Amino acid sequence: MKYIDDTVVMKRMKSRLKYNSLWKLIFLIATSLALLTLVILLVRIVTQGSGHLNLDFFNNFGSRFPDKAGIKAALIGSVLLMLIIAPVSMILGVGTAIYLEEYAKKSKLTSFIQMNISNLAGVPSIVFGLLGLTIFVRMLVLGKSLLAAGFTMSLLILPVIIVASQEAIRAVPKEQREASYGMGATKWQTITRVVLPAAIPGILTGTILALSRAVGETAPLVVLGIPVILQFLPDSLLSQFTTLPLQIYDWAKRPQEEFQYVASAGIIVLMILLVIMNSIAIFIRNKFQKRY
Repeated sequence: MKYIDDTVVMKRMKSRLKYNSLWKLIFLIATSLALLTLVILLVRIVTQGSGHLNLDFFNNFGSRFPDKAGIKAALIGSVLLMLIIAPVSMILGVGTAIYLEEYAKKSKLTSFIQMNISNLAGVPSIVFGLLGLTIFVRMLVLGKSLLAAGFTMSLLILPVIIVASQEAIRAVPKEQREASYGMGATKWQTITRVVLPAAIPGILTGTILALSRAVGETAPLVVLGIPVILQFLPDSLLSQFTTLPLQIYDWAKRPQEEFQYVASAGIIVLMILLVIMNSIAIFIRNKFQKRY
């Protein structure tokens, strides 16, 4: 039996420790740069836009004059759009995931469908805008309405929700299903009372990411022809509307310096809306994590 000298072992340990320390330093620098960029961005936005956050900014519609510009129509339009996107995308996404995981037989067809769903998650958003323009705006004659935009944005985030829901359902232990069947429960009762409650934290995690993407998307809405500035609020699902990202984009590209500050104020409102929406979803997720 050969014995390794203690000095050789110590040298190897020291080299490994130095190697680990080097990678630790690299990861720390990368994290610090990312956080520094985020802090600089937030500080710049808050310092530029906080002066425009007043009641007039929330009560006024869009305007060609910076001191009169507001986000009333854009804010209401974004909220209404999310009220359409969230239920449509979650019902279709979770329903598809349940069918593929619990009911569909494993075959080449289901594998092909699964592969295409995963690929759709990486398709550029403008492609979904063209799809929505063809189907919802022209074929179904929904026009530049809330309904057409809501359906289009739901298609955009649907693959992400399906994949996340499938992973969450797949992670539920088989023993829980078998115990439910052993107690005399039907397949549907097992899904609704055992599988879904245990999978909700994972489902909501994917849904949060998907809805966050939908809140900030502009390309599909531009393709649909959604107007940037409106002087009225939508009164039905078939009414025209505008959103915060479109309004911010319009302000940011204008040459007047004052509009840059107005755009920063709009970004602050958009971030607050995003934080509120995500906080609600995270609260629900954590509640189910504690229970199950």
